[in-house]
Amino acid sequence: MPDLRIEAVINGRKVARAAKPHQRLLDFVRDDLNLTGNKEGCGAGECGTCSVFVDGVLMKSCLMPVAKAQGATIETVEGLAQKGELTVLQKAFHKAGASQCGYCIPGMVMAATAALRANPHADREEIKERLGGNICRCTGYQKIFDAVEMARDVQNGSLPAAALDEIDAGEGDYIGKNVRRIDAPSKVAGLLRYAGDMTMPGMLHVHVLRSPHAHAKILSIDTSAVEAMEGVEGVITCDDVPGVDGFGVFVHDQPVMARGKVRYVGEAVAAVAAEDPLTARRAAEAIKVVYEPLPAVFTAEDALGAGAPVLHDYAPDNITTHIPIRVGDIEKGFAESDLVLDETYSTQAIEHAYLEPEAGLGFVDHDGVVTIVSPDQNITHHRHMLAKILAMPISKVRFIMSPVGGGFGGKEDMIYQGMLALLAMKTRRPVRLVFSREESIATTAKRHPSKTTLRMGLTRDGRIRAVKFRMVCDGGAYGLSTEGVMRKAAILGAGPYNIPNLQMDTIGVYTNNTPSGAFRSFGALQTQFATETQLDIAAERLGLDPFEIRRVNMMQAGSQTHTKQTLKSVSLGRCLDAAEQGSGWDKGAPSQRGGTRKDLNRDDTRPAVSLGARFAVNGKVSGKQQAAE
Repeated sequence: MPDLRIEAVINGRKVARAAKPHQRLLDFVRDDLNLTGNKEGCGAGECGTCSVFVDGVLMKSCLMPVAKAQGATIETVEGLAQKGELTVLQKAFHKAGASQCGYCIPGMVMAATAALRANPHADREEIKERLGGNICRCTGYQKIFDAVEMARDVQNGSLPAAALDEIDAGEGDYIGKNVRRIDAPSKVAGLLRYAGDMTMPGMLHVHVLRSPHAHAKILSIDTSAVEAMEGVEGVITCDDVPGVDGFGVFVHDQPVMARGKVRYVGEAVAAVAAEDPLTARRAAEAIKVVYEPLPAVFTAEDALGAGAPVLHDYAPDNITTHIPIRVGDIEKGFAESDLVLDETYSTQAIEHAYLEPEAGLGFVDHDGVVTIVSPDQNITHHRHMLAKILAMPISKVRFIMSPVGGGFGGKEDMIYQGMLALLAMKTRRPVRLVFSREESIATTAKRHPSKTTLRMGLTRDGRIRAVKFRMVCDGGAYGLSTEGVMRKAAILGAGPYNIPNLQMDTIGVYTNNTPSGAFRSFGALQTQFATETQLDIAAERLGLDPFEIRRVNMMQAGSQTHTKQTLKSVSLGRCLDAAEQGSGWDKGAPSQRGGTRKDLNRDDTRPAVSLGARFAVNGKVSGKQQAAE
């Protein structure tokens, strides 16, 4: 199809230029006009990071074909701040500390602007509803709502403009003070550039060919036809790796691209650098790969079974890591117990869902230094690994950490930076890779799924005498952070409790699933879910208050953990006291349920969340009907 001729008014200026028929308004504004304040977080109209005004109406630009912008008046976040002066709303976002990673903030500012334009007196509940099409993964939303209310009150005169001024904490006096983030103005104005926003002269676009199989031998890869395609400047496979082809946080078991066989659906097999994203995609799809499917395992239990397919030769039992800890005599402890509980707990894989998909820029500078710019949470380690992969001195490898649009541990792994380096070296031009949301979800690390079998023995007064704890985690196809997760799980799994007899085993297992990696509170979350739930069950069986059973067992100053650390101070008692008092806890065994409890539906506690609770019933919304924030 022939190119389109788009004429529109964008941020107050007339624009007339060609556009491709397949482009969305998002592509046109970001790629052609270099207005990168609006982001692509999902490409499906769900997250709101791409929000713009079209003829005064808030729109998701990722859903709008550029052809529909013909003759329209379009306003992006860059157009809100006239001559560099932030709007009242943007200043309020800065003042309230409403931006953390900042990736969602331009879209959130646009939605909040639309809310106050539609109703300058909107209350908090209406603000929540009007911002309902925008997602934030960092803040918990409360600071965002605070910022919109602050802007509303300043605009309406109920707060002075000085309310937006920064409090002078005094030189060196920052402890306990609300000091504003120095990077917030660029975030609220949409000016901060993330890796996917960055460009360089002569930059090529990268697309990755990924495995359709969970487990298969690679018999051949034919790139000859692709290398001859117009617009294609470089194609790489594992054969292009000049050094030691392996990386990982603890064990270097993962190649830059699959070598010999693939171990999970979505594993990188080859990559193409081309003049534009469409050519790169078409070229990658034209690479011919012949596979021989192999038996696969998709649960940790199956991977540990006799005769299971072996994923890595160095681990014939498919065990990545096993952390055993032994304290005392558990059989003696169980014999001394009045109650022995046996339960099984499981947790699922969890996607990080950071709003910024993985992205990176690679180039070779004028001194021959291979440079990678990416939202990398572990650049020092990655620099050392990449130097070995490239067989270069470390002085010739450089990592630059771009702003991280949410990570939560999910960007600790060097899963694509090696491909950027190889393509930059091969083409001698800058290259950029930006994952789609589908690619990010399908191919990057998740929280470890787990299955825990837990036996706990207690006396009648609730004292723990013995614990036998075994957690098996699905580590996926490669090691990544599995060893660290298993170590943390073993250290924290028994909780902050005195347990005289303990058998702790945490085991990470290879499977043909997407690799598992770091995620906030890794290891501790899976194990504490099991331990704390077991204590609640024990409290109910023994007729004890859940707070009291924890006080009976909690460590004190001078206690020694099961890893032989002597604690000099312990704040758990104060935490329990504060939680009990703050919640208005109705003392007693947890067999008291529902309406019989006195600590539910109090005026000073948050109401339970109920679907549609914010909407008026007979014209009124009561405090008890409002959903918890």
